[in-house]
Order: sequence, then structure tokens, then C-alpha cells
Amino acid sequence: MATIDRFSGHADLYAQYRIDYPSELYEFLLTRIENRQKAWDCATGNGQVASELARYFEIVEATDISAQQLEQAVRKPNIQYTVCPAEQTVFADHSFDLITVAQALHWFDADAFHREVRRVGKPGALVAEWGYGGVQIDAAVDPIFNHFYEHIVGPYWDENRRHVEDRYARIPFPFSEVEQREFTIYRNWDLERFLNYLRTWSSVQKYIRQHGHDPVLWIADQLKSRWANGERQVRFPVFLRTGRKV
Repeated sequence: MATIDRFSGHADLYAQYRIDYPSELYEFLLTRIENRQKAWDCATGNGQVASELARYFEIVEATDISAQQLEQAVRKPNIQYTVCPAEQTVFADHSFDLITVAQALHWFDADAFHREVRRVGKPGALVAEWGYGGVQIDAAVDPIFNHFYEHIVGPYWDENRRHVEDRYARIPFPFSEVEQREFTIYRNWDLERFLNYLRTWSSVQKYIRQHGHDPVLWIADQLKSRWANGERQVRFPVFLRTGRKV
């Protein structure tokens, strides 16, 4: 399976406008981890998850295939960033107490990645994979957003995106003690912040490359009167699955 990189070309936008994850998700993970010596955050992007893990672990290894993304990453003394694919790393066998991958598993060769996880995870290591679905705002905005998602940029999503829509149900998870949880991200955004978040989508960037203009301008026109001035609460449903290496 060829390596897929959909984010290097707009790493600056990604670093500024991509969402982070709720504290409840990390609290859930931490209740299931006894040893906090070393964690691996795979496909770290701009280091959002790695930065949070660095608060709790002695060492965090964070990897991504995009050097441009890592140039934008949060710097902390106990985070080591490395450019490498998810499926083949330089880490020693049995290295990690926790392995995380956020909103990225669908870009991997999942079978090869899970083989690597079993190699580098310590016995009993916790494996956590999560993602998030489409934004929810209110009855006035949601139909416009859904039309944009499905019909304006819908044809420009990679087929891999379907794994997010079905919450990784078709991707095997070969670990023990499997648990699944749901969380919600709540953010208060003005319209400009929301539109710039949409510009981080791989489908939007693909549309721009093919057509030479920004499809987000369409939804901007549709939302001006509905958003009004100030901020609106936006919600993202998060799905998480965890398991242990035997």
C-alpha cells in the first residue's frame, strides 16, 4: 500500500486551525495505564496529542510522514519527533506503554501498522485509536454543512474517509480487552475560525488544486446571515477504541 500524505501542502493551516481533543478522553486513557515511562503518538501531525501526553509520560516519541507537519509541531523537552511511516519505525521491540493514533488510522495500511504496534508495544501496552465525525452546530447551519460535505467537496474525499464515517468498524483491531467510548468536542468559534477549519480538509485542498478556487467561499456566503456576529458553539463527536497487546 502506497504511503498517503494529504497534509504537507497546508501544514501551516493545519497547525493553526485543526481541532484538539477533550480532556475526558485523556483522563479515560490514563486510568488504564499503570506505567507512564514511554508513549508513541503515531501520525502526530503538529503534535497536539504528543504535547498532551508529554504532561504525563517521561518520554514521548512522535512520528509522522510529513516533515512539513513536524516543522509546525509543539516543542517540549520530552518529545522526540521523527519522520517515518506508521508501518515501519526505528523503535526497539517492547518499547512503549501507550500507543496512540488520532484521526489518521484510515490513511495507513492498518494490518502493517498493527504488526508494528505489536512489535514495539510492551506486554500489556494500551493501544488507543480515535477519530471524529462531522461538525454539529444547529438546525439552521447543519443542513448547509452537510450539503457542503456531501455534494460540494464530497467527490474529492479519498475513499479512506469512509472509515471515519463508519467509525473504523471495517478496520480489524487485533488486541485484547477492547473497549469503545464516545466523547464530544465543544468549541466556540466565530465564522472565520470555522471556515479556516474547513480549509484544513484534504477534500477542500484537492478541490482547490483541481479547480483553482476555494469551495469554502460557497459555504461562507450561505452562512453569513445564519452565523451572525460573534461565536457559535460547534460540536464534534469523537469515537475511541482501546485494546491491549497480549
